This record gives sequence, C-alpha cells and structure tokens, in this order.
Amino acid sequence: MTGRTSLPAGRHFAVTWSIPDEFGGMTDALLRRSAAFHRLGGVEVDVLTFDLRPDTPEVERELRRRGSLAPGVRITNLYDWLRTHPLPGGSLRLGEDEFSPLADADATVTRCRGDLVMSRSRLDAHGEILQTDHYRDDGSLLLSDRRDVARRGVIGGRSIVLCDGEGRPVRSWRRRWSLYRAWLDAMTGGEPSFMVVDSKAIARFMGTYHRAHVVTAHVVHASHRSGPGDDHPIRRSRREVLAQPEQFDLVVVLSRRQRDDLERIVGRNGHLTTIPNARPLSGRLAAAERDSGSGIVLAALTRRKRVSHAIEAVQAASARTSARVHLDVYGDGESRSALERRIADPSAIRLRGFEPDARRHLSTASFLLLTSHSEGFPLVIVEAMAAGCLPIAYDVPYGPADLIRDGRNGFLVPAGDVEALADAIVRLQRMPPRRVTRMRAAAVRSARRFDDERVTRTWARELRLAALRRELRSPDRYRHLRGAADRLPLPRAVRSFGARAVRGLDGGLRRLGRRGGAN
Repeated sequence: MTGRTSLPAGRHFAVTWSIPDEFGGMTDALLRRSAAFHRLGGVEVDVLTFDLRPDTPEVERELRRRGSLAPGVRITNLYDWLRTHPLPGGSLRLGEDEFSPLADADATVTRCRGDLVMSRSRLDAHGEILQTDHYRDDGSLLLSDRRDVARRGVIGGRSIVLCDGEGRPVRSWRRRWSLYRAWLDAMTGGEPSFMVVDSKAIARFMGTYHRAHVVTAHVVHASHRSGPGDDHPIRRSRREVLAQPEQFDLVVVLSRRQRDDLERIVGRNGHLTTIPNARPLSGRLAAAERDSGSGIVLAALTRRKRVSHAIEAVQAASARTSARVHLDVYGDGESRSALERRIADPSAIRLRGFEPDARRHLSTASFLLLTSHSEGFPLVIVEAMAAGCLPIAYDVPYGPADLIRDGRNGFLVPAGDVEALADAIVRLQRMPPRRVTRMRAAAVRSARRFDDERVTRTWARELRLAALRRELRSPDRYRHLRGAADRLPLPRAVRSFGARAVRGLDGGLRRLGRRGGAN
C-alpha cells in the first residue's frame, strides 16, 4: 500500500438507508468501494443502515458467503445496534412526550428474526405507519416510535422513547433525525470520522449532520435532471441536497459531464468533484468462446431502464440478418409481466430473473445493451468492457459518452432510437472478426482507467482536501489571529488585506480540489 492510496486516519463509514436483497448499482458500488477502502486504504468500514428490516445479521452473513462483503467491512443497523448498546446522554420528558407502548391487539405488522419478534407496527387505513415498537432479543421493549401524537389515528406529532434493558423509559425525542444524530455521535465517539453517503433517502438528513470531527461526502449515483415540464432543472427528490452542495464537505458525481451540468445550475463550487465508480480488473481479455449474436442486459426491470427497447431492438435485428441474435436479460422488477408480452420468440429472448453473480456472463456474451432514460455512471459498461463484451448504449446523460468511443470500444446510439439500436447490433454482426477482436481489446484497455487502486487514490486525495477545507472554514480557526490584528494599530487597508488572504486561501483550496477530480 502506497502513501498516495492510504486514506486519512480516522473512522470510515458508508451511510445508506438499507441493503436490499436484490440490490442494484448503487449498493453494489458502495460495497465495492468499501472493500477497496479496506484492501487498499488500510481502514475498516462500517456500513450504517436505518431501515426496519429485522434480519440485518442474516443479510451480512449471506453477503459474506457470496463474496460481496469484504472482511474489513461490517453492516450495522440502527435498531440492531441499540439492542446491544446503551445510548448515553440526552433527556427524558415523559410529561411532554407520549409513551404508550403497543398493545397486542393494536399491532398490524409483526417483523421477526426466526422466532424472535423484532418490531411491531400499527398502520392506518391507507397502510401508513402510525407507531412502531422495537424489542430486544429477550422480548423487552427497546424503543417506541409513535407518529400520531396530536390525534390518535391521524399522523401528526412525534414521540420516540428509548427504554433500558428492563423496558423502562430513559430517553426521548420529538424528531427521528434527533435520534439519528444521537446514534451517529455514539458511533463516531468524537474521533475523526469520514462518512460517505450513498442513498438519497438518507441524504437530506445527512446534509444537516454537522460535527467538527466528521467529514461528510455525498455520492450522486444517478442523474440529477428533472423531467420535461418541471419548473426546476434539479429533480425534486435531489433538489434540497444538490441546490446547496456546501451542506456536505464533499459532493461526488460520477462523470465530468454531470459535474459540468450541475455547476451550470448551482455555480462553481469547491465542494463538487468527480470520482467514478471502480471495479477490480483482471487486466487481460478473457479467452472465452463467444457467440457473436449473444446479447445481454443487466438491469432492474423498471420503466427507467427501458428494457423493452432492448427486446424490440434484438427482435428487429434478428429479422434483418442471417445470424442468430438472441438476448439474456438478468434482473427483476415490476415491468416483468409487460416485458414478457413483448417477446415474440421466448427461445431467442429470455428473462432470467435476478442472479447475484450475473456479471460472470459478460465474459461469454458478445454485446451488452444499455437503454436507460438516464445514468449517473453505468458501472455495468465498465464491467462489460473489462470482460471484452462490447457495450451498445443510448447516449443518455451522463455516463455512456464518457466511456464509449463509437465504433472503437463499443457503440453509442441516439437516446430512445430503437431502430438505431437495432442497426448497431446488425453492424456488429457484419463486422470482420479481426476488427471485432480489436474493438474488444480496446474496450479492455478503456476499462483500466477505473481500477480500484486509481479510484481509491482519488478518494484518499479528495477526503483529505475536504478535511482541510472543513478546517479552513471553521469559524474558530483564525479567530485569535483576527482578534490580535484588530488590537494592533494597523491601517484598515492592511487588516482588510489579511481578511482577503484568509478567504483566498480557502478559495484556492477549492480550485485545487476541482483540478484533482478524476476524469
């Protein structure tokens, strides 16, 4: 491990809302980055989750069994942690905060870990949670979170009460974010800490978590652009966070084009940088046998991914060439039934469902289709290239054009143009084999830019810059110097020059951070 790769000293965290059973690119990138931080940066990483699922320990064991969770990476859920750790400090205000644990008859939903009841919830007629009580393994009450304090049965007001091992109230809050802050304070223990926030579901809260010893970084995994007809260029789900990047010490987007576009909206900002996702690379083109007509899609079956376009393009290409073109789709989602109805020949286009290690099929597929409405940084393109599988992708914001050189290491086609997608498939089928081999080799070379070591080195640099930027921006850092200067009989112009110098140093550091961003 070199000094350039080693991450800054302190505790390191990856912050997300949950780890789904069938997770996609964001969670996969989080786990890969955390593994690289441990292997190359020499730090352990705690993945923090806030969701209600009762089986986080089982999820962790399964991920380790599959090889998706590195030895130096742990998953810690808020409620699992509270079951076995005291949360010091705070206050209890039972005179003001409602404490009314759930009666057995009121529980609508029960969440279990094996035979143990982990939590129970009371819902309203629309399925909204009105109250959730959490329990320890011995059945004692851990925490009661009620959301219908103002009027029973109607969401309004909040009362969160933490109990000791005997089920007696010891601490209370009126907002869940206050509970979250108390937990993060306990997790960091006042030590220098670095928190990389991946999920937009928790980013709004993390933008308000400011501690002198904590550096926060938010990774934007998808497009920030709103749809046509919206009154603001940043989509509503990301607007509160991205309209003010300085809420975080570092905001990371995955491609230079996205950073440039975001800066056109919010202005140039030293907190904003580019760090692509990474993957471990073998560095060599696998000598696998490939069927030239074999295509693959790795994507959730959702409207945003537009897998129907891939199906239509393959069917159109098959009708225009004598070669057999076929497609395997790995992924699942709410669009599966609609996609099945679009398939004319089930033997040529197969929906394989979710498969945790579906990426292994890239080494035998001839081409990958990517038909999304938008992307942040499509890591699947890098993985396809590394395996010698040629990507054929819509030219959507923001990732494909940063990765693909049309006709050299893959194919770019106009977004939404199914005919152009089919043309690219046919074009590949008709190419001389030697040219296809050269394209595959070029794809492998292109993917080397995104190996773990290069990307982790960039993370190390950007986190150090963010920590220094936080220190420079501290209101206490130059207070003693300013006070001394004010007491000296200096001309006003000299004192003004000193203040401008301090601001200029901070601005220069921001510009240095921008130039240091990875391409």
